[in-house]
Amino acid sequence: MKKRILVVDIGGTCVKLLMSGRVEREFASGPQMAPKEFVGRFKQAARGWDFDAASIGFPAPVRKGRIRGNPKHLGKGWIGFDFAKALRVPVRLVNDAAMQALGSYLGNGRMLFLGLGTGLGSALVWDRTLMPLELGDLPYPEAKIIENDLGIPGLDSLGEKKWKEEVLYAVGQLKRAFIADYVVLGGGLVHRFGRLPHGIVRGRNENAFLGGKRLWETKRNSRELKWRVL
Repeated sequence: MKKRILVVDIGGTCVKLLMSGRVEREFASGPQMAPKEFVGRFKQAARGWDFDAASIGFPAPVRKGRIRGNPKHLGKGWIGFDFAKALRVPVRLVNDAAMQALGSYLGNGRMLFLGLGTGLGSALVWDRTLMPLELGDLPYPEAKIIENDLGIPGLDSLGEKKWKEEVLYAVGQLKRAFIADYVVLGGGLVHRFGRLPHGIVRGRNENAFLGGKRLWETKRNSRELKWRVL
């Protein structure tokens, strides 16, 4: 019997629940959402759905399935929070950008994923390996960090034209720094761009669902997981 997987994409402004690439529900998140509030809203939003396991993308550093730091854009109390115990199903937990990146991977080469949204999500994928990154904390001019200019705050402060120039410059530099074959540019702000330069591929929101499913994939004729998450 095929495992029914619920994919949960937790962002700084909303939480999306996906049972397929097209079947989606969501509810608001934000700086007041702590674990208790999340669980209550989750149970209400998922009412009537039957699922055997969940894949959760979370907007903070995650190592070995455990949250290692409080998210910048949600409430407090998340470090060490046990999603599997709270939701009562097996859970695979990764950084939200890493889950989006895994679903965006085209199957060959070295891919750098950058998600433009409340902050800057990032991950590297190659040869059945997924490496979550925290590039949003890289130093930037005027004692800022890079996500201040590439995320929503940068769009608001720079204006759309200057912001687009800043994004494309930074993406090009990061592509070279990681020796990436291509960059997938995703997140809620990617729709602001028309044509993208060669070597930069537009991400799609539905890739989060594919990434969540891939977290449960196993190697053929084996119980060993296909993807290694660093």
